[in-house]
Amino acid sequence: MTQHIGAVALVVPDYDAAIAFYCDTLGFSLTADEDQGGGKRWVLVTPPGASETRLLLAQAKGADQEAAIGNQIGGRVFLFLHTDDFDADHARMQAAGVTFEEAPRTEPYGKVAVFCDPFVNRWDLLQLF
Repeated sequence: MTQHIGAVALVVPDYDAAIAFYCDTLGFSLTADEDQGGGKRWVLVTPPGASETRLLLAQAKGADQEAAIGNQIGGRVFLFLHTDDFDADHARMQAAGVTFEEAPRTEPYGKVAVFCDPFVNRWDLLQLF
């Protein structure tokens, strides 16, 4: 049996703002945007070159979900965007206005820098050695 994680749900304040950031700023592809009725949509975005893992952008409904935006994992780095060209992606992302919390650093496992999306989710941009 083969399994993989096909999508990770990410609670966002607004579908269109999230699509704009992930697709226009980070360069992800809009894989699906389907009306589910009642203001709900099935929105999947996929990193460049990825074939299996996607983000499901889930618009917050109600105070509990709104409070979880940007704090789905208690302030820790939540998502890890792997790249095969750290320097080029880092430069492109900075030029696009992505906010990095730190300068790139080299660790035993690879080159990494933490960035935040507009919804205060913390990410690692990571090139493994």
